[in-house]
Parts: sequence; C-alpha cells; structure tokens
Amino acid sequence: MTVQRFLALCIILIPVVIATYGIKLLRDTLFGELISPYPSLWLQFFAGIITIIIGVSFFAGFILHRDRKNNKVAPRFQKK
Repeated sequence: MTVQRFLALCIILIPVVIATYGIKLLRDTLFGELISPYPSLWLQFFAGIITIIIGVSFFAGFILHRDRKNNKVAPRFQKK
C-alpha cells in the first residue's frame, strides 16, 4: 500500500510543479523580466495563466476523483 501512495504523490507533484512554473512566469512578467523561449511579455503572461489553470485543474480533478471513489462528495457532484 505504501508504494501506491508514493506513486500517487509522485504523480500529483507534476501538476504542482507546472502550476509553480506558471506563477514564476507571472511574477517575471510583473517585474518585466523576459524568459528566453517567449518573444514578448504578453505571451509569457498568457503562458503563465495557462500553466496555472492546467496545474490547478489536474490537481482538483484528482481530489474530486478520489473523493467520489470514497463517497465523500455532495450529491450534486456524484456521477449519474
């Protein structure tokens, strides 16, 4: 059972790192620092927003899936 929990932790760390990178991109945009793969600050800003959305939505989906499996969600979130 501990190996499964370790693998779940490793899998859930991936979107956390992606969201953290998005926060870094937004912070660098706020201070006017351009990172090399992005040609402009507005493109860097939108890439940061998209990576934050992807990371948080994957994490939220993981939590929702786990809670549905354990019957810990409100009736409106249950699968029909």
